Amino acid sequence: MPEAEVVYSDVKFARGKKGASEAVTPSTDSTYSEIKISKTQPSTAQLSEDPQKAAVSKGSKVTSERVVLVVLSVLLAAALIALCFTTFDKSRSNQDLENLKLEKTKCESNLTETLSKLKSCSTVQPTCPVPTVTGKLWIFRCCNLFKDDPCYKCEGGWEQHGGKCYYFSISKSSWKQSRDECRAKEGDLVKIDSREEQSFLERRLRDVMTEVKDKFWIGLTDSAEEGRWVWADGSPLDQSLKFWSGKEPDNWNGHNGKHPEGEDCARMGEKGGAKDLNCWFDAFCSKPHRSICEKAGVKGQFKIVCKVSK
Repeated sequence: MPEAEVVYSDVKFARGKKGASEAVTPSTDSTYSEIKISKTQPSTAQLSEDPQKAAVSKGSKVTSERVVLVVLSVLLAAALIALCFTTFDKSRSNQDLENLKLEKTKCESNLTETLSKLKSCSTVQPTCPVPTVTGKLWIFRCCNLFKDDPCYKCEGGWEQHGGKCYYFSISKSSWKQSRDECRAKEGDLVKIDSREEQSFLERRLRDVMTEVKDKFWIGLTDSAEEGRWVWADGSPLDQSLKFWSGKEPDNWNGHNGKHPEGEDCARMGEKGGAKDLNCWFDAFCSKPHRSICEKAGVKGQFKIVCKVSK
């Protein structure tokens, strides 16, 4: 559309005369030149371009949002895939670890059972499973787990376990007399250093007990200070390795208080087995019981030979 113009023409203004007496003077004229004021209006082309630019701008914005959404979706999918692989690898590793632990337990159980039957050091030939993949791995571990390990010998009447020798007495005597008898055999009343040792003794006592009332003295006492339990060698009882039965120790004084000193010595044994290995009782130290003596085994050397059974 053409520009609209406003045109002002020359305009002259003349001053009037005041009177006849006044000299005639030329009048002063004021002239305004031509003035043009243009009003610019947007052309049709410009008006048609603006909606197109707005549409393009809006389309660009939508496209950018879609790109961002797609990128975020890809990243989320990648994270989920990585998480799935990590979880799978962890699960498989845990399963492999459990399988290895099971193989180790079977191997140790097999060799322990074999070694417990030996009275002297000799060549051990444990029977290994049929040669499968797992079996071959087991054989390898068996041979290398105990290769060149020391073995221990115990004299007649003593049983070997874990590098120590144990003597389960038949006769009954007081706690002090039982300790003296153990020391005469170059040992002492047993000191239990681990849950595994407690498990072995609890299981073994079930076999050697001849009656339900059979109990065995162990080297634990609080005779020096009530409530402070120590082993025969003077070391304090490890609070994480206590196997008291029920509410024991209760320091009972006997019927009508016949034993004012209370129960200051520990004994163990349950013919029918003990729940969670808890079979320790405090008792009067003067009461006669059987006992468990302990001493270190004589170290020797043996060679392990693993064979596959056919």
